[in-house]
Amino acid sequence: MITIGLTTWSEHPILNDGNMPVSLNAYAAYFPTVEIDNSFYGVPRVSVVIDWVKKVPNSFQFIIKANRFMTKHDLRGSHEIGTLARHSTFDNFVHSIEPLIGSNKLKIILFQIPPFFNFNRENLDYLFDIRKLMPHLPIAVEFRNNSWYHKNNRLITTKTLQQLNFTEVIVDEPHSLNTGVPFYPVITNSNLTMIRLHGRNNQGWNNRSKNWRKERTLYRYSDEELSNLAKIIDKLDKKSKEVCIIFNNNSGKDAAPNALKLIDILNLHFKDLSDRQLSLF
Repeated sequence: MITIGLTTWSEHPILNDGNMPVSLNAYAAYFPTVEIDNSFYGVPRVSVVIDWVKKVPNSFQFIIKANRFMTKHDLRGSHEIGTLARHSTFDNFVHSIEPLIGSNKLKIILFQIPPFFNFNRENLDYLFDIRKLMPHLPIAVEFRNNSWYHKNNRLITTKTLQQLNFTEVIVDEPHSLNTGVPFYPVITNSNLTMIRLHGRNNQGWNNRSKNWRKERTLYRYSDEELSNLAKIIDKLDKKSKEVCIIFNNNSGKDAAPNALKLIDILNLHFKDLSDRQLSLF
């Protein structure tokens, strides 16, 4: 099975006659999944999560980002917290997403690891800590430090994630010898393989100007690039129960057009969505 979605639902005007914001209900007429980004900055209220569940079809699922204290982003800031507070964040997070878990609408929890989280014994141990704190939940890890892909570490990385039953995110982003991580199509959990597409805007990605956050994902994949990705997705689909592709190249509002084009290339038809699409026109 192949599923395709976007980061957030509100910022894709092509889905809403050129208007923004787009409602979750309108978004769910086109895609079977969405990635929630706000949870990285603050654990959502249970009432908010219940509202999400009410607005989507039965087969719709959410990818939700782990909170920044769960990913240890605080270690490079002025708000470093202790172990007890970090564990408390895990508890609060799991409680907040119980409506997703109970309704089978949680696809996976995404741990987007910070760039300074490099391959070493302490950080390997922390991956095991995550599993202990979330023993039964689906978890994906997106590395942003190249050391996890180094030839001397790669086998350990793969085997560790397999042992923990974690999905390693396959990352498509600009890459040079000094920055970024490679596109490495690996399956570490046969239940779910995940690809996140950030675009290939090398200049915007590496230029840390004041507009960096707006410019780094300013990229539209060409039809040829999407066709090449489709070939890789087809191969992964033969070895994985589900392959989920998330488009994050949305600085120029290109994520939805690219995703819809990939759906067309792969000739996909998502359950529960066709009747809802007709109701929008």
